[in-house]
Amino acid sequence: QAVNAEAFVEFRVLGKGGFGEVCACQRRATGKMYANKRLNKKRLKKRKGYEAALVEKRILARVHSRFIVSLACAFQTKTDLCLVMTIMNGGDLR
Repeated sequence: QAVNAEAFVEFRVLGKGGFGEVCACQRRATGKMYANKRLNKKRLKKRKGYEAALVEKRILARVHSRFIVSLACAFQTKTDLCLVMTIMNGGDLR
């Protein structure tokens, strides 16, 4: 079934990166919490990061581990590519 930005309620920003930011979000239908990684399309085009974003999406969709976040769904808006992933406390690599 198709998923879009209206299916989620966004909360606070969890982190920022070179192409966008990661926000905590909640699925309206189920109430489950996720991390939404929003990649700005203009920044991706300017820095030639489209291929890296697609590779990241493919890898996250195939990985099923309790130590690595997995992709719940992906969609795009007019300005952003959104990767909705499972949320983990202390999920950064620092």
